[in-house]
Amino acid sequence: MAALSELGRSDDWRDRADAGHGLAGFAEMPEATGPLLELVLDPDDTFVTRHTAQGLLRRNDRAGLSIVASALAVAEPNHSDWIHTAINDVCSIFSTDLDEALRLCEEMVLNTDGRVALGARRLHEVLAGIDPVLRPTRHK
Repeated sequence: MAALSELGRSDDWRDRADAGHGLAGFAEMPEATGPLLELVLDPDDTFVTRHTAQGLLRRNDRAGLSIVASALAVAEPNHSDWIHTAINDVCSIFSTDLDEALRLCEEMVLNTDGRVALGARRLHEVLAGIDPVLRPTRHK
């Protein structure tokens, strides 16, 4: 994880995007939160924002979603747009994944951390507007 954190400080946007994708796998570790937030809110390249957010969202767990929510709470409009794009990229395919993300956001709204709760409300709003492509088949 230390090597990925260092890569996340690279001058090259490709290195930072790779670091964000790799660090997403460690989102449950407290020491990964800061570097991941910095990468989601990368000041120099929104590809880093999108790629890191996609990695976090693909986890479809509280750790990944809370970092995305925390970033959404403070993101300026351009970053917010790219985070929304990542949300649509990842969460518009399987209805079961979308349902789980919505459920986790509802729980995170009750989080005592105001930033996460605010971001979870914003994330929930975006997720609620998605109509997923694939739904489970129903047997008759």
